[in-house]
Amino acid sequence: MRRACAASSRHPGLDPGSRFFSTAEEEAGPRVKSGVTRGVGRALTVGTAAFALSGCVVAVGNQSAPVAPATVSGVPAGMQYLYGSGEAAAASRQTYSALVRYVQQYQRDRTTLRRMPLQAVLAPNATLAMPTQLACTGKSAVVFDVDETVLLNTGYEYSDARGGLTYDAARWERWERSDGRATRPVPGAVEGLAALRAAGVTVVFNSNRNAATASYTEAVLNRAGLGPARHGETLFLKGDAPGGSGKDARRALIASRYCVVALVGDQLGDFSDLFNAGLKPAERRAAADSPAIVPLWGNGWFLLPNPVYGTALAGDFDDVFPNDLRWSDPGARKE
Repeated sequence: MRRACAASSRHPGLDPGSRFFSTAEEEAGPRVKSGVTRGVGRALTVGTAAFALSGCVVAVGNQSAPVAPATVSGVPAGMQYLYGSGEAAAASRQTYSALVRYVQQYQRDRTTLRRMPLQAVLAPNATLAMPTQLACTGKSAVVFDVDETVLLNTGYEYSDARGGLTYDAARWERWERSDGRATRPVPGAVEGLAALRAAGVTVVFNSNRNAATASYTEAVLNRAGLGPARHGETLFLKGDAPGGSGKDARRALIASRYCVVALVGDQLGDFSDLFNAGLKPAERRAAADSPAIVPLWGNGWFLLPNPVYGTALAGDFDDVFPNDLRWSDPGARKE
């Protein structure tokens, strides 16, 4: 998915092409995740685009407000964290370790307790207030997003950062059609997927990369040691089901074939399109932290960090800093 300091034309407050849009754009391309077009567009000036690349929060409608530096040593801060830091590697491995432990226990419960736990996929009539889950039937599977969940698009992000480039759909498609030499697995992904397969669980990918480039995505995943990935069997892409970049239709299709034990992604749209149904940033955060949703985190839903692009990177100063949580330095010099 692409970054979101801009807003998507499909999501109020976000710039067209921005990776901080709706679910459908989130992973449309590596820059669009679960509802946010991967090509997180940046209809911005080059200077603003560089800021967006940092994974920062742009103060939409409050351009006079001070903002943090877009880069550190010339590299967008969000990219420094995700692609270069030990902290990001540790956070990713922590998530994969927790996932494997959870799934292994789930498998033991199905065998020894002879019970069929619920799936991690929400039912068609679910809401964020009542996240009803589908019943579990069939062989166990775990569904993964691809970009920045199992695969780091380091080469593409380098190109963006180096050139201060705005989103270009043709350029993203060229990246999808590349050989994957400039990608690498997310730390913990190769070992985690291998452990799941060893436990008898099918690994399924649900990505907003395009179905038209399926053979390239298969090859990239296999090359990275994350496969096997077979389009229509263990790889589902934008265009394989109705809903555009939204993933619910594809999740329902997968859930009809498997018991989906867990969902893994880096955007809320990787778990349910309901999170991208026009919610304001504060409403979205409240929903993710609500009593109804909280029990799912770490218990079927597993989120990886992505400060570079996506639906998380939205909101102006009022959204991010409520009035009751602001501090003014009494010792600061007043103009």
